[in-house]
Amino acid sequence: MDNEQITIKVRDFEKRCRESGLKLTPQRSAVYKALINTDMHPTAEDIYREVRKEMPAISLDTVNRTLLTLAEIGAAFVVEGTGQPRRFDGGLEDHQHFLCIKCGKVIDFHHPPFDNIQLPHEIEGKFKVLRKTVYLEGLCEACQNQSIHHQTV
Repeated sequence: MDNEQITIKVRDFEKRCRESGLKLTPQRSAVYKALINTDMHPTAEDIYREVRKEMPAISLDTVNRTLLTLAEIGAAFVVEGTGQPRRFDGGLEDHQHFLCIKCGKVIDFHHPPFDNIQLPHEIEGKFKVLRKTVYLEGLCEACQNQSIHHQTV
C-alpha cells in the first residue's frame, strides 16, 4: 500500500472515530496503522508485538479492546470462523477470505458475484445487516504441493 492509500485510510479512520464519539488516542492510531500496514490478517498478539516497538507500555488488553472497537465502528473486520485466535482485517474494500485448514493462512480474494448475496426473506426488515461475508476453507496451493510431495516420496 502506498503512502497516499495509507493517508486516505487514516483520514477515514479519524472520521469514523469522530462520528462514533471516540477520542483519537495515540494507542488507537498506532493499533490502526499496524493493522492496515499488513495483509496477513493478524491476531491481537501480532498487532501487540508490532505496536510495542513504538509504545512499550501498551498492554495486550488495550490492543485487543482497540481492535474490537475498530470492528464495532467499521474501521476493521474480525475474520470469523478460523477456529484459532481471533484475527483482524483492515481491508474495507469488498473481498472474501479463504482459510487454509492446514497452515492457518488467511488469503483475500474477490469474486464480485459474492458482493451481491441476496438476503433470505425471513430476515429482511428484521435485522440491520452491516456486512455480508463469504468465507471458504480448504488447502492453499503450498499445502496441496506439500501433500503431493509427501505422497510421491
